[in-house]
Amino acid sequence: MGSITPVPSGKKIKIAIDRGGTFTDVWASAPQKSDVVLKLLSVDPGNYQDAPTEGIRRVLSIYGECEIPRGVPLPKSDLEIVRMGTTVATNALLERKGRRHALLVTKGFRDLLRIGYQSRPKLFDLDIVKPEVLFSEVREIDERVTIEGFDEDIDGTVRTDVEEVPGVLVRGSSGDLMRILTPLNETAVKATLQQLRQTGIESVAICFTHSHIFGNHEKRVGELAAEAGFDHISLSSEVAAKMIKMVPRGSSASADAYLTPEIKQYLRGFVKGFEGSHLDDVKCDFMQSDGGLVNYKGFSGLKGILSGPAGGVVGCARTCYEAVSKTPIVCFDMGGTSTDVSRFGGTFEHVFESTTAGVTIQSPQLDINTVAAGGGSILFWRNGLFAVGPESASSHPGPACYRKGGPLAVTDANLFLGRLVPEYFPKIFGESEKEALDAEIVAEKFLELARAINAETGKAMTPQEIAYGYLDVANEAMCRPIRSLTEGKGYEISKHRLGVFGGAGGQHACEIALKLGIQTVVIHKYSSILSAYGMALADVVHEEQEPTNEIYNKESLKALNQRVQALKKKVSSQLRQQGILKEDIEYECYLNMRYQGTETAMMVLRPSDADFKAEFLRIHLREFSFIFPAERPILVDDVRVRGIGRSGTNDEDGQLLGEELSKMKFKPVLESLVEKETSVYFKSGGLQTTPLYMLEKLSTGMSIVGPAVIIDKTQTLVLIPGAEARILTSHVVIDINVSKTSSDGASLVVDPIQLSVFGHRFMSIAEQMGRTLQKTAVSLNIKERLDFSCAIFGPDAGLVANAPHIPVHLGSMSYAVQYQHELYKGQLRPGDVLCSNHPESGGTHLPDITVITPIFGDDQQVAFYVAARGHHTDIGGYNGTSMPPDSTELWQEGAQMRSFKLIENDHFDEEGIIKVLLEPAKYPGCNGSRRLSDNISDLKAQVAANNKGATLIKALMSEYTQEVVQFYMHAIQKNAEIAVRSYLSQALMSLGPRLSAIDSLDNGSEVHLNVSISEDGTAVFDFTGTGCEMLSNLNAPPAITNSAIIYTLRLLIGSDIPMNQGCLAPITVIIPPGSFLNPSAGPAVCAGNTQTSQRVVDVILRAFRAAAASQGCMNCLGFFGSGGVDAYGNPLPGSAYAFGETVAGGSGATAKQNGANAVAVHMTNTRITDPESLEKRYPVILREFSIREGSGGKGVHSGGNGVVRDIECRAPLKFSVITERRVVAPYGLDGGGEGSKGANYWVKRNPGGSERWVSMGPKNMVQMQAGDRCVIHTPGGGGWGIAGGEGGFSSAVQKEAKNGVAHIPRAAGSLAAFEETQGGQH
Repeated sequence: MGSITPVPSGKKIKIAIDRGGTFTDVWASAPQKSDVVLKLLSVDPGNYQDAPTEGIRRVLSIYGECEIPRGVPLPKSDLEIVRMGTTVATNALLERKGRRHALLVTKGFRDLLRIGYQSRPKLFDLDIVKPEVLFSEVREIDERVTIEGFDEDIDGTVRTDVEEVPGVLVRGSSGDLMRILTPLNETAVKATLQQLRQTGIESVAICFTHSHIFGNHEKRVGELAAEAGFDHISLSSEVAAKMIKMVPRGSSASADAYLTPEIKQYLRGFVKGFEGSHLDDVKCDFMQSDGGLVNYKGFSGLKGILSGPAGGVVGCARTCYEAVSKTPIVCFDMGGTSTDVSRFGGTFEHVFESTTAGVTIQSPQLDINTVAAGGGSILFWRNGLFAVGPESASSHPGPACYRKGGPLAVTDANLFLGRLVPEYFPKIFGESEKEALDAEIVAEKFLELARAINAETGKAMTPQEIAYGYLDVANEAMCRPIRSLTEGKGYEISKHRLGVFGGAGGQHACEIALKLGIQTVVIHKYSSILSAYGMALADVVHEEQEPTNEIYNKESLKALNQRVQALKKKVSSQLRQQGILKEDIEYECYLNMRYQGTETAMMVLRPSDADFKAEFLRIHLREFSFIFPAERPILVDDVRVRGIGRSGTNDEDGQLLGEELSKMKFKPVLESLVEKETSVYFKSGGLQTTPLYMLEKLSTGMSIVGPAVIIDKTQTLVLIPGAEARILTSHVVIDINVSKTSSDGASLVVDPIQLSVFGHRFMSIAEQMGRTLQKTAVSLNIKERLDFSCAIFGPDAGLVANAPHIPVHLGSMSYAVQYQHELYKGQLRPGDVLCSNHPESGGTHLPDITVITPIFGDDQQVAFYVAARGHHTDIGGYNGTSMPPDSTELWQEGAQMRSFKLIENDHFDEEGIIKVLLEPAKYPGCNGSRRLSDNISDLKAQVAANNKGATLIKALMSEYTQEVVQFYMHAIQKNAEIAVRSYLSQALMSLGPRLSAIDSLDNGSEVHLNVSISEDGTAVFDFTGTGCEMLSNLNAPPAITNSAIIYTLRLLIGSDIPMNQGCLAPITVIIPPGSFLNPSAGPAVCAGNTQTSQRVVDVILRAFRAAAASQGCMNCLGFFGSGGVDAYGNPLPGSAYAFGETVAGGSGATAKQNGANAVAVHMTNTRITDPESLEKRYPVILREFSIREGSGGKGVHSGGNGVVRDIECRAPLKFSVITERRVVAPYGLDGGGEGSKGANYWVKRNPGGSERWVSMGPKNMVQMQAGDRCVIHTPGGGGWGIAGGEGGFSSAVQKEAKNGVAHIPRAAGSLAAFEETQGGQH
């Protein structure tokens, strides 16, 4: 067992505490005495004020054999070490109960944190709810710096090797040359600070652009704030990770100003509970989110957000990982209110940007991911499917069995099935908190639920079958992100062990492992309090990091090593101040490395041979499956040193695990040790008489073959039939000796449980395809902007499952697959792969290339198709872009493919596809792709994604048989159809059988929609009357309209349904040929995908009276720079570099709430580029990015406001805008006012310094010069209801009544950026 190295002071008792959301866990040790393990309620005001203090009191009473009265200052004479993790910071974030503070930010960015990255939190929420900001006041400070050079300067036009000019050009800490555009005005700052102090604000956060490398202005304002009397000052350049990106750094400073004063206040109260009101003579450390300890005086709110979960990961790593075999572990922590997963393979994995409770944090944190709400996840029956969570019963009222009127939850299912035994569970429930779990109410509720489900489905399922079904669905839902966490990083999941802890983990361990293909489960004897025990095993850690700007080569190594040594000195000094001896300090040295031209940096730990480049290439190849050619430079963005003050032999448990597994002989458990027999329900065999054992009575070397239940004081382990548990000194190791096959007994009759599980399995495959595509692609659009989708299709090319990142892709690939299916019917062979992008063959616009792979069954017929669609940055086109604002013909928009056989007989036709991609150059004013290598690499990545999907589908068919898988494929599609029919039937009753709406594009062309709803739940969407195709690029292929219909139906239904072909089965869509929603083969279409799609959604929502118009536009903004020469020194055609983005606007108000400000709406959800990343990479200055106040339409509920985005050129650039709603305003509904129209401006700088504002119109491309600016004003959303009146018409948006608390993940590690784009489909 691990220990903490004693301090030679004569003191003995060591205590480790984890204050969780529901329970506070305590572990303590003293020489020659047994360890003490306690579990008490975190909140119990009737008995004590502070749970950790109460835990320490009980420990001291037990070891001192003398009861210490409550309220008496605790003695410290025998207390050596106290280590703690606390949810004080997490709870303050979740409940928004931190310190009132002000944010000081660079002029032009007052709304930066309100806008964030502009993406909406949930893809399918009509009523968009953005997280609240933490600050109470914001003030802009007139100062500005920028980076002098830019990364894309391939011709070296900007010299950065010049002398510094004080006050104008200075070197940043990274070595970058910085230009001071606006010096700090101290007089104005003092006035601002004085005004804020007069409002009573005492805490301030400061964030200025590029302060991670030039923090002088922040530091000076911090000094002035201290002089003004502010008691807490958070500088983003100090509290955050000193990394590029202003949004997370500013958010971190705000979080620190919000949380740290609360932490300090808590600590002041905590230490007053001890004699002398201090802990100076006790070594008291707190766990930080990065898995390291820090002295309590240095503990901050920002670094304590994941304090408790980090202790669990450290505990799992120290106790369940053994260095001999080096078998990596998946850490699975399932508690009452959350379930967290992480991975440990010998070193702790960190993330440097994460999101907690809607707040983006830039600070080192262990890569912990909250994947479910835990035992409190509520059980739902909706739309014919079993659903678990994400809503939680929380700790109050808690699950039904807690005797507080709560809903059925996962804990109830375990209790009902005998996996929890009430007599061995603490009696802490009911209003008196002295009663046992209520098994009777749970049985009543499951019987009631069974009646409802059976009445709806015509089945005769028992309540036990239904309860197990919910556990099966819950387990499958938890496995999906675990697969992503491992396989998404290039690790094979079956080669891991499952380290299980948390109060509920043991009840699910075997079945989770079985689903993942993991053979071994490791459970430590303290697994139910492993977060507390992990703190006892943790090390004191301090780390320092600073930015750099180096190309990794022999010349730069000296400078990098000098930086490392300097950081080591800082780290050593800090650790020695905390009492760590010099000889006990170990260092981990990292370089944050990336390829030039990408933004995917990886923190590379110095390998034993010190060859960072080789290690970077090895990691890149493992995680992304490719490396760039050797000539591509590798950049170093940051240098990081992590100092670890070793606390002794804290991995003894892991060492002992390895020794005992390799040497110990095991014997069957004695029958006399069966405590009792109980009835437990299992998937195989149903309700079975099952022996129950008390862990404390089992001797080391015993083995138990399931079924069995093993119980100790704080947890229950369920052993499924066939699994074998081996009892070790400090562990229970379970071998999953059970066949994974589930096909036994599978019949071709729809089982709602299996239907729910298959829904998860199909979506999991589509998601893993997406993971593969993202990690193997090279272009920014796919890899970092996530502009792609992956999907599975049936043998008829009907959509089965789609993992969309951008809603305009939703369902539209079906038409591309159907075209190829009809074209090649009966002619395709294994090894064939097709690709297309033409609107006539199911495409949306030409940059979106779809790669399609058929999957063959045993009969050599197509059993499934898989497809991956990705947006290629460059496919040629007019003026060097595939999205020219003035295009009228399709040939101006780049390479065209109706059908191209990319692979035939396993041969990749590189020569043929290159010919296609260069073909646009034959047209006037056009050129072919200048990024052929990226095109080829991304196409191969799409093929790899399809291969991943094919492999997983074949495995699924092997597991269940092809017949069963295809049966459930059709059943899932039918389920979606039923959900849509149900919604349409309700709409018929509330809205009537005839609905209609019209809207006009800025050029006067109109979208007409008439909806006819029938009593059988079918509907006709008739777009007759829509204008003819246009001499512009706003024409939209039919696939786009169908995508808009599926997306809008999902919005209107308001709850999760399978997104597949069944959604359109009850819908007949009429789009007149020759209209701009069904154009002929020749017209341009690039803006139909981005602009017209938005208007189609608005029109559908208007017809259903669901929402006022949103901004109706994606505000496509791009700029292009020239550069590069051929072998003869001639300038290359096209663009040397290009940048494109879609810009947020206002969403439309609804009958329920105001529209959201500054958000990506409807058919897009792409993130905006951070100001600092934008300026580092391109020759521009982002002058302003703010909310356009007053642009939302007025009403009972106001429309959301648009934004102002102001970009200044520092070099000649071509700017392109493709926008809408510049002429026709977003309409209101039910008397609500119009949103403001958008506007696009070219601000020309005249020779004398004056400005000339020129309207660019909705669509244009202009050549700007240095000093010119492009200013975009995006539209607001329309209002709902007459301002000053009452809410009017109630729309037919179906919303599920929710009994419980919305689940907000506390830990959002490396999965967050990927999963937030999935639209909450988990």
